[in-house]
Amino acid sequence: MKKNALASHATCPCDSGQPYGACCGPWHTGYAAGQQAPTPEALMRSRYSAYVLGLIDYLLATWHPSTSPGELELSPVKWLGLEVRHAQATGDAGVVEFVARYRENGRGVRLHEVSRFVREDGRWLYIDGQMQEPE
Repeated sequence: MKKNALASHATCPCDSGQPYGACCGPWHTGYAAGQQAPTPEALMRSRYSAYVLGLIDYLLATWHPSTSPGELELSPVKWLGLEVRHAQATGDAGVVEFVARYRENGRGVRLHEVSRFVREDGRWLYIDGQMQEPE
């Protein structure tokens, strides 16, 4: 279920510099048909973009069942940008460190997280994240 539509030629919200249709768009529109993000970083970027666009179904579908909240309600924030600091995959485990910026109630917030991912049946899934201390 798409909350916000984004033209495929528009710049992707994940700050990759690529058009949405060549970056996160295919993962958002194709996950039900089996198209999967190929790396933990691609999944993390697509999940960030899903938060920006309000794609709750995608967020839940890419969350590992053992840690998924089952339901998700997004708070009304304005997402401002994403910086991927480190991404690594070793076998079927992956880690991505990132800083996401957003504005909530007029206040700027920096969310610095190290997220863990696992690949099961060829699909990368988000497990959880550890918040990092503010810089």
